[in-house]
Amino acid sequence: MPNVSQRPHQARQWRRRSALALLSALLVTAPFAYQAMARPTQPDAEDRQITNMVRSRMESWHLTGQRVDDTVSERCMDSFLKALDPWKLYFLQSDIDEFHQNRHKLDDLIRDADVSYAYKIFSRFLARVEERTATALEQIDVPHDFTVDETMIRDRDDTTYSRTPEDAAERWRKRVKFDMVVQLADGKEMEEAKTKLRKRYDSVRKRWFETDDDELLELYLTSMTSAFDPHSSYMSKSTLEDFDIQMRLELDGIGAALRSEDGYTTVQEIIAGGAADRDGKLKEGDIIVSVGQGPAGTLEDIVDMKLRNVVKLIRGKRGTIVRLEVKPADNPKELKVYEITRDRVELKNQEARGAVINWGRKQNGEAYKIGVISLPSFYMDMDGARKGLPNYRSTTRDVSRLLRGFNQQHVDAVVVDLRFNGGGSLQESVAMTGLFIDRGPVVQVKGPDGRSQPHDDDDPGMLWSGPLVVMTNKFSASASEIFAGAIQDYGRGVVVGDESTHGKGTVQQLFNLAELLFGRQTQKNWGALKLTIQQFYRPGGDSTQNRGVVSDVVIPSLTQHIEGISERDLDYALSFDQVRELRHDRFGMVNGTIKNELQRLSSDRITQSPDFKKDLERISRYEEQKDEKTVTLNLDKYLAEKAELDADKEQEEQFEKATDSDRPVFDMEEHYNKEAMSIVADYLRLLGEKKLAVAR
Repeated sequence: MPNVSQRPHQARQWRRRSALALLSALLVTAPFAYQAMARPTQPDAEDRQITNMVRSRMESWHLTGQRVDDTVSERCMDSFLKALDPWKLYFLQSDIDEFHQNRHKLDDLIRDADVSYAYKIFSRFLARVEERTATALEQIDVPHDFTVDETMIRDRDDTTYSRTPEDAAERWRKRVKFDMVVQLADGKEMEEAKTKLRKRYDSVRKRWFETDDDELLELYLTSMTSAFDPHSSYMSKSTLEDFDIQMRLELDGIGAALRSEDGYTTVQEIIAGGAADRDGKLKEGDIIVSVGQGPAGTLEDIVDMKLRNVVKLIRGKRGTIVRLEVKPADNPKELKVYEITRDRVELKNQEARGAVINWGRKQNGEAYKIGVISLPSFYMDMDGARKGLPNYRSTTRDVSRLLRGFNQQHVDAVVVDLRFNGGGSLQESVAMTGLFIDRGPVVQVKGPDGRSQPHDDDDPGMLWSGPLVVMTNKFSASASEIFAGAIQDYGRGVVVGDESTHGKGTVQQLFNLAELLFGRQTQKNWGALKLTIQQFYRPGGDSTQNRGVVSDVVIPSLTQHIEGISERDLDYALSFDQVRELRHDRFGMVNGTIKNELQRLSSDRITQSPDFKKDLERISRYEEQKDEKTVTLNLDKYLAEKAELDADKEQEEQFEKATDSDRPVFDMEEHYNKEAMSIVADYLRLLGEKKLAVAR
């Protein structure tokens, strides 16, 4: 099933780059996306078979027709080292020089299905982690002078590897001092700060030493596949299971989102309607210290266990019992054991949700009724669809239900909110677009053969034929861009948000490796290859690759200014190009005059808005800060900078609301959303004046 989803977690990375206060989290958790990873031994026969399958399919099926050659070898080496040590805190330059002697040999090794060099690099990396952690722990007890005006490089692009152990020790002295500054600035006493940092550094070390063979293979093979483009990847068994859960929006477990901090597993969120929610005992903030299976027996200690393994212990077949030993958030000195019966957990926070907002005024004095659909992803239960299950989950089915409700309530306009929607199923993006157009091409795709092929909406009629507004931002990607681009090309509605969307214009397909080799009935799990097989194009012929979908009306926001998260910022991203335009309807629901007038009216309101004035000040501060290459280690100066950053918490909180399960569908307390509703009201008025609206 073709898939056009964005990289996992990419919508969260902007906060890591947007503020000085977050730098500590970035550097301390230097293992990056792989930090939450038993120590690898040597590759086995299964690893060799997987490697051979991944390599051969990449060469045969990838959009570019690229071979695994010296260029791929160079990129693979660079990506692997970057994934291990992105901030260049661990390796020495001499390590890199030694590795680079084989910089053009990885392709030959991979052709022989030999991934042993990854183990060699990783073994050296673990040795460096051990050394650097020892240095960090020593530096915690060294007296630091926080009045000295010294700085630390915070831009990793300007960072080089340490040339000697002494250089590395000096870098870690500053690293530890900076972490101390952060802790003290957050109000912690010195001894408390030291205890926290000891635990943190040791936890990072332990997590790296817990990396197993599957995870190392995933990291290395993804370094190879991402040399072709940034969205091709190898998924290990566990990653594939997580991906399947995300697409079908359900799993068997207790219904709690967990996070790991300094070796402890903490309940981040209780999922509404899940087993833990119905049981009522487990609360947000509780710390889980051990897990037991069934109503009796031993409890397994999970302190310092990587989060992925904790999750495996807690998930399980519905109807079975799991016991959790917990330190309650409201009384952490007490230990309690909760017995919870596992059940199906539906991930409601990721499904389409709707609400009707009353806003603005018609000529008769009544408020406009605006139906809003919040859509975090384009999901589809692929396994359920393949098996022909009658009630499998899908975006189009859920959105259809919401639109029918809006029609019954006689709303005046519909808003589809795709902010932070990183994509999903290509099939669902086409089908959902068809709810708003009356037949025709939605997207074109072009494969390695260079021929473009349309994906059409073949269903006559529209479930919603009235005024339509699509909200996007820089994190709206892939399937979101297919939908927004088609709506724009058809003249079907107005696109509102950041200047442009993410710019991911490629299609990935997921290939289950065990099924490819043994057939669909196999019980083996060898993970999967997510492979870029096509580039997609709008009905008008333009690709969204690197350029995205440009908004008709722009509302200023910090997300537009975050660097490093657009498609064009990613390593080895493919280029923009065009194909021929396809014949398609033009509804005339929007034209240049309407777009210009909507932008003028919005800009006038924004100019007068105290809230947007604060936003523009935040953006200005961010623009200044992102060009700063260093961070101060002077406590007083850091506190002064932190005071400015604390003023920006509102923007960060708004981002968090985008992923909270208990968030409102469309929070009308946010000035950004109020402005979006005002744009919708203006649009309705202008349509009425120009009589462009389609009869419903």
